[in-house]
Amino acid sequence: MNLQDWETYKEINQQPDIWRTWADDFGAKLDAIREWVAAQDADEIWLCGAGTSAYIGDLIAAHMGADVRRIRAISTTDLVSCPQNFIRSGLNPLVISLGRSGNSTETIGTLDLLDALLPNAPRLNITCNAESVLATRGSSAAQKVIILPEKCHDAGFAMTSSYTTMLLTALLILDETTGPDDLRQLANAAETLLPAYFKRAAEQPQPGRVVFTGSGALAFAARESALKVMELAAGDIPSIWDSCLGFRHGPKSFVNSKTQVFIFLSNHAFTSQYDRDLAAEVRDQFGPNSVTTIGISNADVLIPKQHNDAIASVLYVLLAQVLATVWSHNMGLNVDNPFDGRGTLTRVVSGVKLYAPDDLI
Repeated sequence: MNLQDWETYKEINQQPDIWRTWADDFGAKLDAIREWVAAQDADEIWLCGAGTSAYIGDLIAAHMGADVRRIRAISTTDLVSCPQNFIRSGLNPLVISLGRSGNSTETIGTLDLLDALLPNAPRLNITCNAESVLATRGSSAAQKVIILPEKCHDAGFAMTSSYTTMLLTALLILDETTGPDDLRQLANAAETLLPAYFKRAAEQPQPGRVVFTGSGALAFAARESALKVMELAAGDIPSIWDSCLGFRHGPKSFVNSKTQVFIFLSNHAFTSQYDRDLAAEVRDQFGPNSVTTIGISNADVLIPKQHNDAIASVLYVLLAQVLATVWSHNMGLNVDNPFDGRGTLTRVVSGVKLYAPDDLI
């Protein structure tokens, strides 16, 4: 099977077209959605999802850290298993649920918890599946549902179009300094970058281990990038992530002579100083070819400058999507289902037993 025949390959390459179309379709509704969010007068805004969908919340919460509305990333896996850590009497959060399939067990468990313990908490559901529980289940509380373009409902195991488009959708809603033009600019950049990324992936030797690091929002882009490699390599390329400063505090012990370290350089001049210092240190200790830097200037892989690191993050993650896909294909794996025949992981997590919560509030 040729690389170009995999659905995952196609889903990576369709992202610029999706973003450009979504800039028009979603852009026309954006002001009304922002007004609805503001009208809920929520104490907190929770960004909830599992796995890659949870990483979206982490990235946006890191980017929006100074927001007075207290935007929190709370994974559905944590909320379902430990609701007592988050739910308290008198709390009125706006719960933004993110899900590609919209049918995972934890998604359903989160909706059950809200119905039982926070029935008046408003909800904003963002999903790629128009027929999912997340899209179709009603609520006694105020609720809006955003259905992403059908192409975002990836057929492949790994989240690609779904991840980037859900991230950008939630980011535009919450960060009012961004807008549809950011999506158009990203689409133009990605159209140029993707062929270059595939060329680099074909030429770059496949490493035995991979590290991704970044600062601020880009630390969580690094997290998603590490997951993409580990998923599509079916765990046979160990991959970790960390913040650029945090990496020195133990995780650097992961690096050996067969490790490639990818460092996401911040768009912010102050922050990028720390990113570049780490790159210089690792190169000095492990050799000049041990590091690949990605950034807007003086980087091994150059990307166009964007509005902020959160918007730019998808261009960094695109490189990881491409590398993971090419490496998976070269390893002879089923790129669209790397765990085919193993039965250990599935595209949509299911089979998690849900327990009714005790009287917590």
